[in-house]
Amino acid sequence: MKKLALILSVISCSPFVAVEASKTSADRPNIVYIMADDLGYGDLGCYGQKLIQTPHIDRLAKRGMRFTDFYAGSTVCAPSRCVLMTGLHTGHCYIRGNGKDNLRPEDVTVAEVLKRADYATGQIGKWGLGHEGSTGLPTRQGFDFFYGYLDQHHAHLYYPTFLVKNENRVKLRNIVPDEGKWGQGVASKKIDYSPALMMKETLGFIDAHKDERFFLYLSYTLPHANNEATRKTGDGTAVPDHGIYKDKKWTKQNKGQAAMITYLDQMVGQVVKRLEAHGLDKNTVIFFTSDNGPHSEGGNDFRFFDANGPVSGIKRALYDGGIRVPMIVQWPGRVKAGSTTQLMAGAVDFMATAAEIAGMKLDVPTDGISFLPTLLGKNEQQKKHDYLYWEFYEQGSKQALRAGKWKAVRRPMITGPIELYDVLEDIAEKKDLAKRYPEIVSRFERKFTEAHAPAKRWRPSGRPRNRVRTDSR
Repeated sequence: MKKLALILSVISCSPFVAVEASKTSADRPNIVYIMADDLGYGDLGCYGQKLIQTPHIDRLAKRGMRFTDFYAGSTVCAPSRCVLMTGLHTGHCYIRGNGKDNLRPEDVTVAEVLKRADYATGQIGKWGLGHEGSTGLPTRQGFDFFYGYLDQHHAHLYYPTFLVKNENRVKLRNIVPDEGKWGQGVASKKIDYSPALMMKETLGFIDAHKDERFFLYLSYTLPHANNEATRKTGDGTAVPDHGIYKDKKWTKQNKGQAAMITYLDQMVGQVVKRLEAHGLDKNTVIFFTSDNGPHSEGGNDFRFFDANGPVSGIKRALYDGGIRVPMIVQWPGRVKAGSTTQLMAGAVDFMATAAEIAGMKLDVPTDGISFLPTLLGKNEQQKKHDYLYWEFYEQGSKQALRAGKWKAVRRPMITGPIELYDVLEDIAEKKDLAKRYPEIVSRFERKFTEAHAPAKRWRPSGRPRNRVRTDSR
């Protein structure tokens, strides 16, 4: 509240301009942003998945728009969420890697922007951008309501001893021997399944705010693995039962992975059903996406499910398998049903898009561009990125950018050789064209320098490494 009070106290320094007069309350829809955790580009039926059933999410695609070239903010959890919330890519945002970092008072989030347009704001799921007692708490970053996990290690555990509601712990009935500092571990007694609890809170939020405009950010943790259980038992999947996959002649882990994705799909179905029950579906924009590419943790065999589809690499890669993700947008009567777009866009664009949907003239630093014109079928009005950019500090560090048909990858950051791919002709990034097009490589080298703002917390390190690929084929 202190941050917003300061913004409002000096109007000349305010990063926001009032809601446009032409945008009445009736014109501004509810916004529901659903983000899965470690869901791959090829994990959904509407993106080519053959083994896992996702009928509710596929229905969103049939009733809305499917993006083919949409990118997560990063290839792992925390920076991906920071990009989404702040509209700054990983060369500019505060949290650029996984760790125990907290958003600062000066960081401005999507929730704060939408509160200026009189939206009620809620987040349910994994936050990953602030710990208990810190400035990074969701309730100190623009959200009226929060329920779920603050810490990403805690979020590995689907049967935890507690979750956080607003700023307080809520005790659960599960038992976790040798519980870690952040609440992580392996449950010996499993009663309260966190996705089920999140679903209850989600429906409760919709019920409580059905008569007002709201922004609901649902960062569910499925199908992320419980890494602690993986190390202990070899199986990091966590779901009450294997459901429709119980009789499949698959490994236990693959049954669990499929069941987790289908459980997520059912959660999406319940959200849509509750919106429809209140007559809110026609005035609600639903976004569905993932925070990064698929994982190989928990005993999951991503190759078995072809989880990254035609792209190469998985979580922690900056090849497209690590960062290209599903994006589906449903807005009945406004977004054309069954439509597809090849617009190059990403999570970095959500703040600008949400602000325009809400009628806000955004005036905060952002690397994003609103893709609302594309959603409304006004392609001639759509501004486009010169490039999208990523940097990542694990595995010796790496950078990547996408500019039109070209994709460049650099390992390590700053000093490494640049690989170049034509991802329209070579979506799997198999054929490095850097030697053939040295002038394009030189141009991209300048763009890498332009996009990276040095930060004391994030220092490139490591030596050039042999190229290691993790492909689906």
